[in-house]
Amino acid sequence: MTNSKQQKFWNGIAGRYAARPIKDVAAYEAMLADVALRLKPSDRVLELGCGTGGTAIRLSDGVAHWSATDFSSEMIEIARAKPGGENVNFIVADARHAFDDGPFDAICAFNLLHLVDDPPATLDRIFTNLKPGGLLITKTWCFADVGLKLRALFTLLRAVGKFPVATSLTVPQLRQAVLNAGFEIADERIFGKYRQNPYIVARKPELSDR
Repeated sequence: MTNSKQQKFWNGIAGRYAARPIKDVAAYEAMLADVALRLKPSDRVLELGCGTGGTAIRLSDGVAHWSATDFSSEMIEIARAKPGGENVNFIVADARHAFDDGPFDAICAFNLLHLVDDPPATLDRIFTNLKPGGLLITKTWCFADVGLKLRALFTLLRAVGKFPVATSLTVPQLRQAVLNAGFEIADERIFGKYRQNPYIVARKPELSDR
């Protein structure tokens, strides 16, 4: 699926996505609480794949500025219509072109890395655009660890345009990709019941030649 087709897919479901309730509220709230504890009031944060902006709005009050990006113009339009803090800015940009205001103190990518064309290249760009000691905070679906029946269902749904193109990673492959980009993994845990959707906090070393 080309980038334009992916944009068309996400633009087409933006309204339904915004209306969909959070399935596991307790897990989502626990994740937000953990992210908030890792951010400082002086931080400049970039979020890749912000969707309709709910997470950005919840977390932006705790930092100096939050740049929330998504390549779906419809998602961003919905996000901009929501009441939010003055220090959050919603921007139409994909994961290749979202770093203009870097470097950042933290970069968040919630349920995004499996949706980009080249996860290692995206991780490299994230690493380059973080300050030394900066954090990557991410949650990623590892579809290669999902059961065969679900994978078959996803393939069928994708064939009829009801499911996005996604990279099929295992959790160990994801972890290794983060390490290969130069990060140190500071924490890894599961929020909710799906072990195939790990939350990883990674740090750019203070001393880095990149």
